[in-house]
Amino acid sequence: MGAWQDFRKAFGGFFVTARQMIRTVTGDGLVTTRYPQEKRTKPERFHGRHVLNRYPDGMEKCIGCELCAGVCPARCIYVRGADNPADDPVSPGERYGFVYEINMLRCIFCGLCVEACPTEAITMTHLFELSVTDRDDAIYTKRELLVGEDGTPSHPQEPNRLIDLAELELADGWMRATSPSGRAAYEGVVAWTPSAGVGLRPPEAGQSAAGAVGSDRDAGAAGSDDVDERGQTQP
Repeated sequence: MGAWQDFRKAFGGFFVTARQMIRTVTGDGLVTTRYPQEKRTKPERFHGRHVLNRYPDGMEKCIGCELCAGVCPARCIYVRGADNPADDPVSPGERYGFVYEINMLRCIFCGLCVEACPTEAITMTHLFELSVTDRDDAIYTKRELLVGEDGTPSHPQEPNRLIDLAELELADGWMRATSPSGRAAYEGVVAWTPSAGVGLRPPEAGQSAAGAVGSDRDAGAAGSDDVDERGQTQP
């Protein structure tokens, strides 16, 4: 009996390992995902690759204010604005983003650029498979970041089993979450502008299943005005 107890003390931990190994092999205790064949569903506010959005009429939302570059803690964003051509404006403002670059090797995907943007031009998508073999390919320019006039996003790499371009269309989640600044009175109220290709995205429901009567009344008052395609309030 003493020898058996000594054996259990010395090798007892291996029994746990062997039992878990058998459960894993049979599939009963499998806790991992067979990536990339199986991918986990990402949260709505996932911090993935950035995109530059357009208004439904095709005009760019970026006004070249450089606030995103100024707030970036990793200094991975480079923006230069230019005056809009009078005969063919690029954005509704006086200026537009003439140069826009993001170094994905330096980006920490914090989302501060999204919060700082006054026109909701830059948002983050669900795509995060950004591996490259050349460091220069990790610098995304306006050509790769800006969506088409119909809202179709672009990507420098061809789609494959790792890169699902449909994830680039799942944008605005983080921006929509920060728009109401956490006020419960704005649950269910659209607080952002529409984008090309998707129109006006639905409002976030908030964390509470049912708000208070006063909050619902305030939300109704806050959402009494309509918003046109460029975010201008219409009575």
